[in-house]
Amino acid sequence: MSEESGRRNLRMPSNDEVFAVVTDHLGGNHVQLQCADGVERLGRIPGRMKYRTWIEEDDVVVAEPWDWQDEKATIEWRYTSQDATQLRREGHID
Repeated sequence: MSEESGRRNLRMPSNDEVFAVVTDHLGGNHVQLQCADGVERLGRIPGRMKYRTWIEEDDVVVAEPWDWQDEKATIEWRYTSQDATQLRREGHID
């Protein structure tokens, strides 16, 4: 596979969103997130994603920290492992 054929246009975080990695599954619709801004947050999987998108440990996601509680965030998007590899290759995440 050539370098160019694997390139996809991926959803990027908007102004109030950050990249995050799921570090732990806490049960229900909650996960522990390590965000790119260095803050560890409690992540909530919204109902619209809960049964359609399985979120597991080490998944790369886009999270939106809550305005009123910065230690919590809502997961907005999950990347496939292939997309996460591309993000790391392009330097968006560590």
